[in-house]
Amino acid sequence: MPDNSYLLLTPGPLSTTKRVKAAMLRDWCTWDDDYNELVQAIRRKLVQLAGSNMEDYTAVLMQGSGTFCVESVIGTAIPENGKLLVLTNGAYGQRIAQMARMLRIETMVLDAGEVAPVDVARLEEELKHDPDITHIAVVHTETTTGMLNPIADVGKVAKAYGKCFIVDAMSSFGGIALDVAALDIDFLISSANKCIQGVPGFGFILAKKEVLAGCKGQARSLSLDLYDQWNTMEKQNGKWRFTSPTHVVHAFYVALQELEEEGGIAVREARYRQNQRTLIEGMKHLGFMPLLDEQHQSPIITSFYYPESSLFTFKEFYARLKREGFVIYPGKITTMDTFRIGNIGEVYPDDMKRLVEAIEKNIFW
Repeated sequence: MPDNSYLLLTPGPLSTTKRVKAAMLRDWCTWDDDYNELVQAIRRKLVQLAGSNMEDYTAVLMQGSGTFCVESVIGTAIPENGKLLVLTNGAYGQRIAQMARMLRIETMVLDAGEVAPVDVARLEEELKHDPDITHIAVVHTETTTGMLNPIADVGKVAKAYGKCFIVDAMSSFGGIALDVAALDIDFLISSANKCIQGVPGFGFILAKKEVLAGCKGQARSLSLDLYDQWNTMEKQNGKWRFTSPTHVVHAFYVALQELEEEGGIAVREARYRQNQRTLIEGMKHLGFMPLLDEQHQSPIITSFYYPESSLFTFKEFYARLKREGFVIYPGKITTMDTFRIGNIGEVYPDDMKRLVEAIEKNIFW
């Protein structure tokens, strides 16, 4: 059991190690060379984690939550006369569309509902008939449900039509092996408090240098100007434009070290998948059914239907599990009653076994 009063079984923030927590006990000066070298080391490590042949890519760190980073990409990468097509099947794809519209960007949404993968065939049809579309955005792991979207297929179509390809990999990068260059992704976005197992406070963008360099002057926000953030970090050896979350940055550096020590992304993904297999087997034994088919299920978070009982309430279920030392997530899907259990963070199959035992002990319906 970690030194929290409960284990976070959520898609982030998530449970972290004592080493990551302890890393935040040191104070740093944002102007100091030691700190800026730390930032540069993080940027290099992120690019290395993203796959092979990454010499054309760079990493940019951005203050705020993952949503801030998504908005920095949407608001910087798309020019005034650009048009964004968003493939959606959950709340986080819809959020991309919402922020684009608020930024006065012409936006089209192809919605596949909430329990099916994004529709690649519909994407190709739209691109055939609408040459004005310049950018394609999709969420890799839609944590509304736990859906794993086919980004390789989306990317092939986007590139066949010469479009800029944006991937929200918020809840997948570091926990699912992928090769950013091989997938020809132009912008990939993630956050410190997800599969790298750091804490909240900043996110990061992996971008093609040439594409990012072409975004100069396009940003619709000062603080979220992705080009200027990158340009400053490049020219001033890791310096952020505005005050950075220094303690969180150091914790993230330690989290990256822990990822390396664990054996890298492939090994961490294997642990997450084993967490999920253990969870699903135990939950099915208790009568709980997962929302998604196995072929579409990511190893990040799992949605389950409510039990068929009028006595069941999520509020009571949540409270009982919290007293047992586990915090789970409410459902986010709009058409069915579900709850979610995260499989990522400093969590292991034995933790999933203990959770299932706690659920069995607290069945009250």
